[in-house]
Amino acid sequence: MADHADPDALRRRWTRALEGARGPGNGPDPVPYADNLLARWQEPQRRYHTLTHLIAVLDHIDVLEQYADDPDVVRLAAWFHDAVYRPDRSENEERSARLAERALPEAGVCGRKTAEAARLVRLTLTHDPADDDRNGQVLCDADLAILASPPSAYAAYTAAVREEYHFVPNDAFREGRAAILRRLLALPRLFRTPYGETTWEQTARYNIGSELEMLSL
Repeated sequence: MADHADPDALRRRWTRALEGARGPGNGPDPVPYADNLLARWQEPQRRYHTLTHLIAVLDHIDVLEQYADDPDVVRLAAWFHDAVYRPDRSENEERSARLAERALPEAGVCGRKTAEAARLVRLTLTHDPADDDRNGQVLCDADLAILASPPSAYAAYTAAVREEYHFVPNDAFREGRAAILRRLLALPRLFRTPYGETTWEQTARYNIGSELEMLSL
């Protein structure tokens, strides 16, 4: 399923999503936009928010696409959702959404679909879509699916997150990370699609609870 960070395969995935949203031939060459995004996802400060994460989110959207109202717009939002990522800043989602608002119209996407993609990017700040927000549910579920990983993959994920925040002292990191995990556990459901709820929910809550226990040691 995964493309193992093959740039050509990722360019093809971007092109399919963009042309699905705008119609084939209704804008400039998709490849320069893909290359700009691929460069962003490979910036040196990233340890978790890398091409591997992007591919995983796109793969999970493929699994969940039946639940979305506009799967290609959800895919475009996935490409942008961490396109701006600085671990030492708090406005990454907003800056990523603004990047989508600039780039997508230039790439030939209509105003309505551009606005929807940007809204979805902003939604990844809270991962709390409304009950009737089918597109939001798919993107948020795809983004949070890492929480339901097997133990070794979950451990690698948490280690990568810690590496991204290497500049934060241990006590402060533990406190901040625990607050995020508690916020997630407080959600009535981590996953909103039927697939996510039945397949990922129980494992994700177990993993989060285990991580919280480790952080309190």
